[in-house]
Amino acid sequence: MNGLRVIPTWRHGQERLYVCLTDGRNVAWYDREAARVNLLSEDRREEVLDVLGPFLTGPVTVGPPPVPTPAELARLTLHPDDDLAPNRPGEALLIALDRDPGPAHRLRPDPRRRALAAEQAVGEALDQLEGAGWHTLHSVPLPGGERIHHLIIGPGGLFAVCALYARKQRVIVADPMVTVGRHEPRPLLRRVRADADRASYALTAEVCPVLAVTGPAHLDVLAPPREVRILQDTDITSLARLGGILKPADVEALHAMARDRHTWLRV
Repeated sequence: MNGLRVIPTWRHGQERLYVCLTDGRNVAWYDREAARVNLLSEDRREEVLDVLGPFLTGPVTVGPPPVPTPAELARLTLHPDDDLAPNRPGEALLIALDRDPGPAHRLRPDPRRRALAAEQAVGEALDQLEGAGWHTLHSVPLPGGERIHHLIIGPGGLFAVCALYARKQRVIVADPMVTVGRHEPRPLLRRVRADADRASYALTAEVCPVLAVTGPAHLDVLAPPREVRILQDTDITSLARLGGILKPADVEALHAMARDRHTWLRV
C-alpha cells in the first residue's frame, strides 16, 4: 500500500478524481474530460498512476497542471458577489417575485411571470450552446435598473438577446415596432439595439442585437429589420452554426470580462 486514496468530486458539472495523502493533502487529480492526470509531485508519478489504474479510461496525458490563461486567472480572482456567471435565466425577475409575489388572486396574470417564462425558455435554449464553444450570461445588470436578458459569446461573435413572451399569439414586427396579439405596438427593437450598443461599449467589441420570440402562433416580419436578428426560441440553437469570428482565446477573454459586474457599471 502506498498510502494514497482516490476521492471523486464534481466541479461545474464535471467529475474529477483527486489523489490524496492520508492527511488529506492532494498530490494529483484526474480530469476525465481532458483525459489528463495532473501531478503536483513528479516523485509520486508511479504511485499516482498505480492507484488511479482502475479509474483510467483509455490513454491519458500525465504531467504538471497547465499554466492558467489570463482569462482563467481573472475568473479565479473574481469575487463571488461580482461574478455574473451563476445567474439563472430571469435572475432579476426571480428575485423580484420572491421579494414581492403580488396578490394571490388577480384578474390578470402577473406580467412579470410571463416575462420570466420567456427568459427561462430562451435561457435554457442558449445554455445548450455551451458544448459548442459558447458562453451564456443571464440577466446582466445595467445602470439605471435595466438589464440585458441574455449575452452569448462564442465562435460566431457576441449577441445581446431580448426574450419576448408571445405564447399562442400573433407577433408582427414592423421596425422598430413590435405588436403582440391585441396589445399596443411597442418600439421594442429600439430597446434591443440599445442593449447591444451598451454591451459593445462595455466590452469594446461588436455585439449583435437579437429578439427571441417565445411560442408565437404566427411571427410576421414585414421587412428585414436593421441589424436585428429575429428568432423564435425554438431556433435559438441555430446560432451555434455561426463561426469564423472569434478564436477560442478571444471567447474566453471576453467571457471573463463580461462576467465581472464592474464591467457594466459605466455603460
